[in-house]
Amino acid sequence: MTATQAIGIGRQPTVRLGQLPKLKAAVPALVVGLIVLVGWELIVRGANVPTYILPAPSGIVARFFSDFGALVSAARVTTVGVFGGILLGAGLAIVASLVVSLFERFAKTALVLVAILSCAPVVALAPIFNAWFGSTNIFSKIAVAAIMVFFPVMVNTTRGLLAVNPLHRELLDSLGASRRQLLLYVRIPGALPSLIDGLKVGATLSVIGIIVAEYFGGTANALGVMIANSAALSQFTLTWAAVFAASILGLVAYGVVLLVGRVLVPWQQTVL
Repeated sequence: MTATQAIGIGRQPTVRLGQLPKLKAAVPALVVGLIVLVGWELIVRGANVPTYILPAPSGIVARFFSDFGALVSAARVTTVGVFGGILLGAGLAIVASLVVSLFERFAKTALVLVAILSCAPVVALAPIFNAWFGSTNIFSKIAVAAIMVFFPVMVNTTRGLLAVNPLHRELLDSLGASRRQLLLYVRIPGALPSLIDGLKVGATLSVIGIIVAEYFGGTANALGVMIANSAALSQFTLTWAAVFAASILGLVAYGVVLLVGRVLVPWQQTVL
């Protein structure tokens, strides 16, 4: 063993920030978030802001851990609704996109109609779904989340399916490929990044849809119900803690979509 090899064995590998571009890209967001939290804490403490107006972040975190068991129990029902809504909405959107992509002349009209329908206040459908499926039936909440997921996923996926590279189309046409082969080998692989982009938007919207839908009634043990009840009882620190828990749920849903994107679209990786 030479002296150079001996030094190399004893030396521990170092990881520089420049070698972790993804971590480096997240640093500005983390710094801004930390500055906002510190400023929030200082303003509340310095101005003696009452907790019913705005509690300090430290108080919210303390309440989050003191009521951790109750928050986790409430989050279970909400989590089922969120991921159920994502699966149902994304599934319906993918099927609709595949059908629309088969009729390119009709596709633009269909996208315009979808854009118009997406302007409707979907959460206002929550009382209607409660009447249809029952307020304690989790499907009445899943249906609201599914509709909120459907529109961004459907629009993005359809655009991805229609954005066929002309060279790829000409190549398949020259080889005598059928429409099904064009769909399988060109359209679907090319639309996967757009599908993931739509799912990213839909994942966060699904949390909003479920929380708001829970305001209109349902099982008593859910995050939306906890937020509404604690606010009605002026327990605003618990309200903020439940909002914090819902935010974590949204981040988890977004993270799951990112992981799915890494599996389906390994050639196109983004930090967020």
